[in-house]
Amino acid sequence: MAIHKPSGPEKVAYQGRIIEVVEQTMEVGAKTLTFEFARRAPGTRLIIPTSDGKISLTKEYRPEIQDYDYRLPGGKVFDTLKEYNLFIQTGKDIKAEAERAALKEAREEVGVIAEKAELFAISKCGATVEWDLYYFIVNEYTQANEQALEEGERIVVVPTTIEDARAMCLDGRIQEERSALMLLRYLNR
Repeated sequence: MAIHKPSGPEKVAYQGRIIEVVEQTMEVGAKTLTFEFARRAPGTRLIIPTSDGKISLTKEYRPEIQDYDYRLPGGKVFDTLKEYNLFIQTGKDIKAEAERAALKEAREEVGVIAEKAELFAISKCGATVEWDLYYFIVNEYTQANEQALEEGERIVVVPTTIEDARAMCLDGRIQEERSALMLLRYLNR
């Protein structure tokens, strides 16, 4: 089996505000091929157990489906691709930035104040799309008076029983399938 090794710097063929298309020459055995992939800055998702044995899901209006979706709360680690690319150049570990973003999203979307979050898993999107999602468990927190939603966000916190959360993962009510899988892994550990 041939091993793929980068044979030169990446070339950005297109760059938007949150997505870029990157070309990378790779040595594959004796050949040099150009691979193309899309890159988006990473995101966070939060698993927040409640004191009464439930999971905090959110019900959020999503323009891509033009409807409401049940979701794990979360958001972006960086607001723009430019910020992410500048961060990559520093060589720092992304996990600390992802945790910072997770704690911010816990406050904004769920209305809880947490000091720390435990990294549960990282979901890789695939070979041709780089969009990592960092899943955190938030066990210790205090309740804020209310959410701190961003302009335009319509998010309702829905404390959900373990049985209902499991069913929602399997029947498609949680439409972000990566999150449905990670939530099932958490619930079944």
